[in-house]
Amino acid sequence: MARRVVGIGGTLRPRSSSEMLARAVLAECAALGAEAVMFDGIALSELPHFNPEAPTRNAAEQALVAAVRAADALVIASPGYHGGVSGLVKNAIDLLEDTRGDARVYFDGMPIGLIVSAAGWQAGGVTLAALRGIVHAMRGWPTPVGIAINSIEQKPFGADGTLIDAGIAAQVALQARQIMTFGVSEAA
Repeated sequence: MARRVVGIGGTLRPRSSSEMLARAVLAECAALGAEAVMFDGIALSELPHFNPEAPTRNAAEQALVAAVRAADALVIASPGYHGGVSGLVKNAIDLLEDTRGDARVYFDGMPIGLIVSAAGWQAGGVTLAALRGIVHAMRGWPTPVGIAINSIEQKPFGADGTLIDAGIAAQVALQARQIMTFGVSEAA
């Protein structure tokens, strides 16, 4: 059975570096046999502000929660805004509070690849650490390889969207392998 990997992230800017990096990891996972689906910035913008007291969810909220419930692994990609996770991505993560009563609570036992694209190394590192903390709080297992790029100094993609930076491509491939191999004996 193929692993199901869900990507969450990006910005409202089409082809943002965080979204493209998440898509690159998902493509590597698909090449390794995964079924992959992406909830990009445009999809995340359809989510209202999370309200745990609201009894109903719109179609976009239901789709994200259902995809995560069916997932074997996640990829979460955020821009580093002022040293933190973007509100768009954090709102999507907060919505996953809806899984608190499930048989698998939150991200329990799931491998989760984390990606940050920030305009500086400090913001990238701090945001990656924040994502790791969030994932740990939600019982997930961040992959050992977390990807953080400095979007001022690094341009990983060519004009056609092809991943052209060999070092980043190697990180993408390694993160995908870790996502696909973590916990396989338990999931099988």
